[in-house]
Amino acid sequence: MRPKGLTYDRRMSKHKANARPTPTLQEQLPELRPGQSVALLQELHILTREGKLNQDTRRKLKQVYHLVQFIEPLLAEVLAARGDVTLADHGAGKSYLGFILYDLFFKDKPVGRVTGVETRAELVEKSQALAARLGFERMDFLATTVQQALTHPALPPTVDVVTALHACDTATDDAIQFGLAKQASHMVLVPCCQAEVAGVMRKHKALSLSRTPLAELWRHPLHTREFGSQITNVLRCLQLEAQGYSVTVTELVGWEHSLKNELILARRMGSDRHGTQERARQRLQQVLDELHLQELTQRFAA
Repeated sequence: MRPKGLTYDRRMSKHKANARPTPTLQEQLPELRPGQSVALLQELHILTREGKLNQDTRRKLKQVYHLVQFIEPLLAEVLAARGDVTLADHGAGKSYLGFILYDLFFKDKPVGRVTGVETRAELVEKSQALAARLGFERMDFLATTVQQALTHPALPPTVDVVTALHACDTATDDAIQFGLAKQASHMVLVPCCQAEVAGVMRKHKALSLSRTPLAELWRHPLHTREFGSQITNVLRCLQLEAQGYSVTVTELVGWEHSLKNELILARRMGSDRHGTQERARQRLQQVLDELHLQELTQRFAA
């Protein structure tokens, strides 16, 4: 009679022989580039200490990598034009975006600076310590609000590229104001939840319903919130155009990765020979008037 253990051992040997080899890091993470800092990815908990991909952070990484594809050409354009480039990242959080941009673009260049702006001091301290450990000498982190950053002595009078990834509520508007004040050549914005416009629309809903059937678009509370968010980004785009920027709106990543998926790219243009700014300014005011949002004129001032 054949020992039971022998059959089990043969089955296990067959299973091991048919088992697929463990995928390499490059296979797990096709976006990984030659020379990219594995230590950084481990510090950001994108990789485990054993160098394996942390699936819990893959979604975040996918968003950041996709955003980097838009930002890198803008940095290269500014660098070629003036020999230096500065980037300010608002609502930086743990500075995923800033660190990866520095690693992929700034690290091997003798010029360029990245500044992360974040209100939470504990995150700023951790980012400062990580930059020091990695030798990322041209990275700064400021524990301040966007409004305070406008006059912060650590920031130069002009900044080339302004980013705001999922800056919540009016923080995206503050980042736009910062970019305008600093005469940014480019702004890269991924807006998050914004309740201010929806709140004003809710306040004047009865009046709107009595005047136009289009108010049905925001009669129900859920629609008020969603329509308010949509109109907020429309107003932001008109504001940027009225200030001399060419604006492109696109999708950041697939909806399966993030519901906050709108990417606004703004490029500062030269002289307004075709009256584009004035038309945008007029249209902006018309939208505010039509939706009874006049009290937000200062917020979206053009």
